[in-house]
Amino acid sequence: MVPFALGGIAAFGIAALICWLAGAPTTWLWICLAGALWGIPGLLTMLRHDANRRRRRALTHPVYRVHE
Repeated sequence: MVPFALGGIAAFGIAALICWLAGAPTTWLWICLAGALWGIPGLLTMLRHDANRRRRRALTHPVYRVHE
């Protein structure tokens, strides 16, 4: 899921840049910036979830190892 979050943040950032350069209405620019900023907490949540999942998997399955 992390690549999707990064892709979404990048897409909103590129859209904001295009809106800024094209002179689009400021509402569109703020929507793009808000989308990019809201993506950051989502990304952090997914990173934490993945780390917890790896840790749980390492505890229950001896095949998987957590390298810290």
